[in-house]
Amino acid sequence: MWLLGVAATFCGLLLAPGGALQIQCYQCEEFQLNNDCSAPEFIVNCTVNVQDMCQKEIMEKSSGILYRKSCASSAACLIASAGYQSFCSPGKVDSVCISCCNTPLCNGPRPKKRGNSGTVPRAGMITTILFLKLALLSLYC
Repeated sequence: MWLLGVAATFCGLLLAPGGALQIQCYQCEEFQLNNDCSAPEFIVNCTVNVQDMCQKEIMEKSSGILYRKSCASSAACLIASAGYQSFCSPGKVDSVCISCCNTPLCNGPRPKKRGNSGTVPRAGMITTILFLKLALLSLYC
């Protein structure tokens, strides 16, 4: 029952007039490894209440690593990342990895490693969790 109340409150905030949600993301097309377009000039405001996630695509080519970053809707981003999971093999030529995140500028540079103090969830698990959250949210909205 408590979960229903939280979901209803969240849905009300999303749909309330003046309660527009907007996220900022990095946006660029196919930048090389030494310039992954995580500088202030690549920051864009995503479309209010439509593009609610940031997307990052990393393509490993024989010529080097290319980045593509953009705003995306949660549905489009999650479908793309799930569809490309079988092509994601970091370190291998022709690998394509797509990731989605929903906090401001989260498709920017990777945070520096801080040792082995924690574990990082696999991309498949993150995608599954996001799909479940999206499904639960749609049930209550």
